[in-house]
Amino acid sequence: MVDHDAPHLDDLRATREAYDAAAVTYARLFHDSLRDLPLDRAMLGVFAEVVRAAGGGRVADLGCGPGHVTAHLAESGLEAFGVDASPAMIELARQAHPELRFEVGSMTALDIRDGELDGVLARWSVIHTPPSRLPVVLGEFQRVLAPGGHLLIGFSATDGPAHPTQVFDHAVAPAYRWSPDHLAALLRESGLAETARLVREPQPADRRQFQEVHLLARKASTPPI
Repeated sequence: MVDHDAPHLDDLRATREAYDAAAVTYARLFHDSLRDLPLDRAMLGVFAEVVRAAGGGRVADLGCGPGHVTAHLAESGLEAFGVDASPAMIELARQAHPELRFEVGSMTALDIRDGELDGVLARWSVIHTPPSRLPVVLGEFQRVLAPGGHLLIGFSATDGPAHPTQVFDHAVAPAYRWSPDHLAALLRESGLAETARLVREPQPADRRQFQEVHLLARKASTPPI
């Protein structure tokens, strides 16, 4: 019998180990990164507002790293907690933000009940997911969201619509860029309808000259007939 999940598990293990090794450096470099990203802060603010407006507040920051964005969500009035595949990242998050909850977990099999969440944040956390596995991850996002719940997903864009995905050389592990339209279509197929999109152009000093994209999507309030 051929284990078709074996390559994926090997990739996940390698990525987890790479982030464990880089965790301290990563936390030092990015702990206040939102300070210089006003558009990112604005999109996170929109996300927090629409979640609260829907009458909820329970949000998971998936791929939370050292927890700085989870803390930002909590400061926005949300009941936020973080999940990351890297135990070292989770330990740093717990040390930095002991008042918040952080758990080790995988986005392909979240230990979260169906419909438990009012919001999911996936901020550059799907970039290491191979294209063949991304529908599984998006399906998990849809599963854990309550009807009417919101997803905010961030990623780097490809060079144009002719490229659904492109591999790029990430400092920690191999990573993927996505065509915004292609990813929006995958969200629709997973039961999540795009409601807004922010595309930020690269700045001259940016190391990578990629567009950065935030897609806001919503799970239907009632299941389809």
